[in-house]
Amino acid sequence: MADTQEPQEAASKKASKKPLLVGGILALVLAAGGFYGTYSGLIPLPGHSAKVEPPAENLPDLAFVPVDTVVMSLGAAGNNQHLKFGSQLEVSPIYTTEVANLMPRILDVINSYLRAVEVAELQNPSALLKIRAQLLRRIQVVTGEGRVRDLLVTEFVLN
Repeated sequence: MADTQEPQEAASKKASKKPLLVGGILALVLAAGGFYGTYSGLIPLPGHSAKVEPPAENLPDLAFVPVDTVVMSLGAAGNNQHLKFGSQLEVSPIYTTEVANLMPRILDVINSYLRAVEVAELQNPSALLKIRAQLLRRIQVVTGEGRVRDLLVTEFVLN
């Protein structure tokens, strides 16, 4: 009879370690989750105010003056490459009519500059940035300082 009681006692000792192990693992998981929650800001700490994002600023008053699309042939007469260039001018609303009245001069500046640019230069991936900056500066000279804020290229097709 003594032999039958010893295996039951050994089994009960082994079973008593299992809940302790599960409890330890559960405590570690909860501690890690609590740390992550407070570290990432999901759980606010007492005495610390939550981050308040400032309200978005209102956009300044803008108006856009469309520029007629310019289509021109490029290169030699035997070369059938064309450039299609469309854009809009970002202006203050008070200058919209003044800039629109200067559109023939603006188109002349755009045509003159694009005619002078080489075809190989147009094929460069960074060419659009340079063209945009050059045209914006030339348009600002024609319209007067402070009237045109930006040149937005809406169409640039080289074929």
